[in-house]
Amino acid sequence: MAGIDQLLKPKSIAVVGASDHSGRAGYVVTRNLQSGGFQGPIMPVTPKYQAVAGILAYKTVADLPLVPDLAILCTRGEITPPLIEQLGERGVKLVIVLAAGMRGQLNAEGVSQYDAMQQIAAKYTMRVLGPNSLGMILPWLNLNASFAPVPANKGNIAFVSQSAAVCTTILDWARNKRIGFSTFISLGEASDIDFPELLDFLCRDSKTDAILLYVDSIRDARRFISAARAAARNRRILVLKSGRTRGGSVALEQLSHTNIGLDAAYDAAIRRSGMLRVNNTHELFAAVETLSHSVPLRGERLAIITNGGGPAVMAVDTLMDAGGKLATLSEQTLDALHQVLPKSWSQTNPIDIVGDADMQRYQAVIDIVLNSDDADAVLIMHSPSVTAPGLATAKAIIHSLKENPRARRFNILTNWQGEGDDATVARLAFTHAGFPTYRTPESAVTAYMHLVEYRRNQKQLMETPTSTGSMDYDLPAARAFIDQAEDIEHLTLTTHEVRPLLEAYGMQVISTWLATDSVEAAQIAEQVGYPVAVKLRSPDIRHKSDVQGVMLNLRTGAEVANAAQAIVDRVAVTFPEARIQGLLVQSMASRAGAQELRVTISNDPVFGTIILLGEGGSDWDVTKDAAVAIPPLNMALARYLVIGAIKSGKIKQRGFPISIDIASLCRFLVTLSQMIIDCPEIDELDIHPLLVSGNELTILDASLRLRDYAGSQQKRLAIRPYPKELEQSIQLKNGQTILLRPILPEDEPTHKAFVEKVSEEDLYRRFFSDVGELNHEALANLTQIDYDREMAIVATCHLASGEEEIWGVARLLADPQNTDAEFAVLVRSDLKGVGLGRVLMQAIIDYGRQAGLSRITGMTMPNNRGMIALAQKCGFSIDVQMEDGIVDMQLSLHPNPPIND
Repeated sequence: MAGIDQLLKPKSIAVVGASDHSGRAGYVVTRNLQSGGFQGPIMPVTPKYQAVAGILAYKTVADLPLVPDLAILCTRGEITPPLIEQLGERGVKLVIVLAAGMRGQLNAEGVSQYDAMQQIAAKYTMRVLGPNSLGMILPWLNLNASFAPVPANKGNIAFVSQSAAVCTTILDWARNKRIGFSTFISLGEASDIDFPELLDFLCRDSKTDAILLYVDSIRDARRFISAARAAARNRRILVLKSGRTRGGSVALEQLSHTNIGLDAAYDAAIRRSGMLRVNNTHELFAAVETLSHSVPLRGERLAIITNGGGPAVMAVDTLMDAGGKLATLSEQTLDALHQVLPKSWSQTNPIDIVGDADMQRYQAVIDIVLNSDDADAVLIMHSPSVTAPGLATAKAIIHSLKENPRARRFNILTNWQGEGDDATVARLAFTHAGFPTYRTPESAVTAYMHLVEYRRNQKQLMETPTSTGSMDYDLPAARAFIDQAEDIEHLTLTTHEVRPLLEAYGMQVISTWLATDSVEAAQIAEQVGYPVAVKLRSPDIRHKSDVQGVMLNLRTGAEVANAAQAIVDRVAVTFPEARIQGLLVQSMASRAGAQELRVTISNDPVFGTIILLGEGGSDWDVTKDAAVAIPPLNMALARYLVIGAIKSGKIKQRGFPISIDIASLCRFLVTLSQMIIDCPEIDELDIHPLLVSGNELTILDASLRLRDYAGSQQKRLAIRPYPKELEQSIQLKNGQTILLRPILPEDEPTHKAFVEKVSEEDLYRRFFSDVGELNHEALANLTQIDYDREMAIVATCHLASGEEEIWGVARLLADPQNTDAEFAVLVRSDLKGVGLGRVLMQAIIDYGRQAGLSRITGMTMPNNRGMIALAQKCGFSIDVQMEDGIVDMQLSLHPNPPIND
């Protein structure tokens, strides 16, 4: 992990800039290390004091008696770079920098202290946490290497934040709630160590069950998403992202001196990675409260038990607004409740046990609900009551929950309302007993919906996409169109010009002609046939509606001529400097029962190319009116985009049933995603409007902007798309032709069929255990891979029936640094002896070299002689360890070893 292991497990620490003055950072850090109980050497470095906090100090870094694993710089920004130089010369490889404002401080050469620090650290291959970091706290190691005023308790939640102020706020709140942490890290400005590496470490940390991130901005979107997608399969991850509004983003950009990008793109990235976003610190506190006590959510049905109808209605309102589900009570449960409740009870969920309820009634109702199978989670609410005192009732309920073994199957949440001592102490009692508790009905339900949304995001992460069916792209025609436009430096195109590109991808574009003046427009209309539309063509007027530049349903030559001339005249009056490049004449598409949408490809400064979907209009505000997706898209992801746009109101339902055929719109979006992958020169494509009538989609207007792009076609995307360039046809020994290609998420059914044709013995050799029948989650992990970190090459054969079979698969899983990778090969048991294993092994070795890996390793059993022989033929060194019952195989990729025939 290139220093991260050492950062989070230091054995010796130097505090540079240590101080014996209680108000200084150097004093607080030294004291925190002492009071935290760190067992290794603590070495203060300062020329001012003989000792700091009773610990012998050293005047300079050179005077240190040993090279520390970690140095903490508690110094001013302007002296940080020379100190980094001294630490580098001494051999220190890890530094935490507390200094703030280094970007704005220039040295004598005019270089910012921030850049100077980075250059010196890179020279010594030194890893840096910060600057502007609060430090870190590792409670399980008794390490408080921070400037924090409050320590952290031991727990199972990791917290990583770019804001030091948010760190101290969370620490103060968590200490009061007795919530603990496995790891607490302040990234500061993250000049070096950042979210991706820490996510890679924390998702493997046995002390960490959940990870919380406070994010101002993302520096490397591709690495972040890649690490987050891997971590989210193993740990629950919640994200608090600031700058949700346009004003907040502007303020954040001014503070961080970086371009933050579109907030909705962060939303899309967080969902795509299987994480959950919370909107504010209040929600974050509620989420921490829930995560620290909750069991994994088994379903979404919520039962509410309350002694007050009004607060319960507030809870239901919040639940419904968030898209939650109320549990439906069975007849059996209702009969049981009738036996213990007065006739005036609510007779439904929420279960209002009536205001005069005592603690015994609470206990009886809770037991009935827990002993039923009607709900997955239970919210127990309490309003101040004479007959059911807050603390006494809380203690009675805690006892009931502890005694009922079925309570462990449910997510139990409590809401004890009131600000008096009785309610406050009751909430504390629930916290100490391990049950999440909240002050208000709204916060309780919001916390519950965090679990629900997280579960939904995880389901989305694992969902198997359906096939798009046959899609014919004319890629040569599309590339020829792009190349020609670049050759003549015509990089901004309108509807009639961009039509060949869109039609190359099977998109339907309304017929469009260009007229130079009103007379020619009338002549074209006569030839085309009525009705027609006439539109302004001007590179200087972004919105045609500003000058009434679109005239529809023109039915005669005179109407066309008059409308065209009127457009020209309005431009001359309103925008006299604007260039007019003619008038577009289009056939009128039938709008009866149709809906107009807007689909845009845009270039985000953080996440690269993104797709926006909404209804558009001249006043379209992408921060509010557009649903956002990050390509590449498949049918499942496109459906989430469309359904999300409808649910959020960004696409309004114009009638029932809605006029949009969702499957057809999804295929259109997937096609657009493919265009983005094939044509990296597309900087912006605005399709507005897209006329949708059932399964017929027609582009009425489009504008395209190209840019010179000399880089990799895939590097600009935040998520690496399917690497089609790795596809190759191979002929086996028996003459059979197969296709080697990367695995696809859509391969889950065929991969399942493939595994079923592998013998139990071969599966045991591959997985080192009896795997039985692979479930959906296991198959999703095998087919929905991140091509940046993992590669799976499948050997497929097309049968005479047209169906495709998987005959074998070779996998390569790289470490986060992309230096070493582990391989595995599996061939269908009835297809051995035709050279398939050798072909797959060679394909994965070739890919490893292409990906820049240094080494490939693998492990098998001594009795798997076929695998051992294959590895030897491919140049692997073999190490048989009979005592452990394993064989290690290793291949160095640099320089290329000889391949044995």
